[in-house]
Formats: sequence, structure tokens, C-alpha cells
Amino acid sequence: MIDYNKPTAMMLGRWQPWHDGHQMLFEKSLEKTGQVIIMVRDTPRDDSNPFDFEDVKNRIEKALSKFEGKFEVIKVPNITNICYGRGVGYKIEEIVLPKQIQDISATNIRKQLLK
Repeated sequence: MIDYNKPTAMMLGRWQPWHDGHQMLFEKSLEKTGQVIIMVRDTPRDDSNPFDFEDVKNRIEKALSKFEGKFEVIKVPNITNICYGRGVGYKIEEIVLPKQIQDISATNIRKQLLK
């Protein structure tokens, strides 16, 4: 389990499915704080969200098995807005990944998985 009192990076998404781009983003995020909370949005099931929370969580945990104890996967409401006030004590930061990683399409991966 992660230590809830230590600095922690947060990743919020649908992860439909978890892929190499998400993996690299996780690894870069982990470098920043040493632990990551991965929040899975509870979205309605449809063509863009075919996998339920347990399936998404299992895929993530399998992909990150070598990082055991450095991350936690939790289900959250369908968060669509992240709002903050002044001087809140955390950063909202974009991690720019290499173009070949940025170009990975979960939509294309889903199409292949669901054939």
C-alpha cells in the first residue's frame, strides 16, 4: 500500500484500455514523487468505455506488477472538471511524452481487442 502522508502523483482517466502511453506516463509520474494514485473514472459503459472498473483495475495491476507498493488504483466518480483556487499546494502538470507514444490510440486498441 502507498503511504497517504507522502507526496503522491495522481493520474485520472478512463484507461480503456491501459496501454504503453499510460505505462510511460505512470513511470514518469512515479519519478516525481515515488508513488502514484491511479484514479479510474466511473463512466457509463458504451463503445468508448467497454471495460468495467474491475477489468480496468486488473489490467493496470498486471501491467504495473513490478511497481507493487508504489501505486494504488481507485474508482472515482465520472470527474469531468478539475477546479482549484489560488495557492492550493499542488501542481497540474502536463508530461509531454515522445511523439510515437503520444500517438497511441486507445480507440484503435479497443477496436482490435473487441474484434
